[in-house]
Amino acid sequence: MFRFLTAGESHGPCLTAVIEGLPAGLAIDIAEVNKDLARRQQGYGRGGRMKIEKDQVEVLSGMRFGQTLGSPLTLSIRNRDWENWQEKMSPTGEPAGEAVTSPRPGHADLAGLLKYERQDVRDILERASARETAARVAVGAVAKQLLERAGIAVFSHVVNIGGVGIDVKLTYTATELADKLEDSELSCADSIAEAKMKEAIRVAKEKGDTLGGIFEVVVTGLMPGLGSHVHWDRRLDMRLGGALMSIQAIKGVEFGAGFGFAALPGSQSHDEIFFDAEEGYFRGSNRAGGVEGGITNGQDIIVRSVMKPIPTLMTPLASVDITTKNAVMANTERSDVCAVSAAAVVGEAMAAIVIAEAVLEKFGGDSIGDMVQAVERYRTRLGVC
Repeated sequence: MFRFLTAGESHGPCLTAVIEGLPAGLAIDIAEVNKDLARRQQGYGRGGRMKIEKDQVEVLSGMRFGQTLGSPLTLSIRNRDWENWQEKMSPTGEPAGEAVTSPRPGHADLAGLLKYERQDVRDILERASARETAARVAVGAVAKQLLERAGIAVFSHVVNIGGVGIDVKLTYTATELADKLEDSELSCADSIAEAKMKEAIRVAKEKGDTLGGIFEVVVTGLMPGLGSHVHWDRRLDMRLGGALMSIQAIKGVEFGAGFGFAALPGSQSHDEIFFDAEEGYFRGSNRAGGVEGGITNGQDIIVRSVMKPIPTLMTPLASVDITTKNAVMANTERSDVCAVSAAAVVGEAMAAIVIAEAVLEKFGGDSIGDMVQAVERYRTRLGVC
């Protein structure tokens, strides 16, 4: 069973991730993991924290001479800013620094305080912070390297920021999309839309405001049959949707035509099935987004997520002091103006994690060789159907 846990606070010593269930013999390229960590830190509209942290992963267990051992893989990412927070975030010392008592609307601050009976917002915001997603990106980068052995790739790109959307008439193959994103500060393949997005971010920053948007994750090279219709919690779209919704600030997810189905009749909603002696079964469209009945149908998975504007505003919103109950302005932390491009990298990671889990469920294997052989046998069987 493939699963993972993360631990660590935003300004603590480090972030840690433990991955269980990886087959032995999987070669892990740490440079590729660090590349994804760097992608998460980039993007027009990011804040000052990204100038401090230069995320690099350190392997603490589960790997020897570049290959997994079949035991839990432990990854660590050190927080460089920890040196400035050792007193305020000390695990064992006496309380230091002023308590944060003005929760931010839209953040976990107040709900977390009430749930866990804490008196300092920092006890909540440190773990609720999106800094935690650096650990997820590291896990996702490992998952992508496993999926590569099964012929599966995962991409992401930004399609809307602050109401500025890409030209929907532009279509790219996965390879073309990846190439176009190389030089984009916002992970947007439409250069004209990107320029407008950057201007919207600039204006929001001047106003002390923030912007959200939409990113799309694309999974290619999939075989039919991942996931299942037989139980609600085995449906792959449910699992992908939950994983994407678990990312901080994500408020909605759609597959394929998504919410657009509300305006379409059935005759324009479904992907007609055809058969060719060489190609086998194929579809004339992909409105389903690659999943039918909770099962991959062999087409690319296309899933979009909407990220709300970041709740830390330099022009803060109204709040209440939790100690005095007086009206105050919400707390301000060092923050981004827009982090949709970073969220896209996290979404890519979470999708890779879910697909890797589904691949290992179906094909198993204590070693990577066993898994690859099982995948090849299955693809051969499908090819003669």
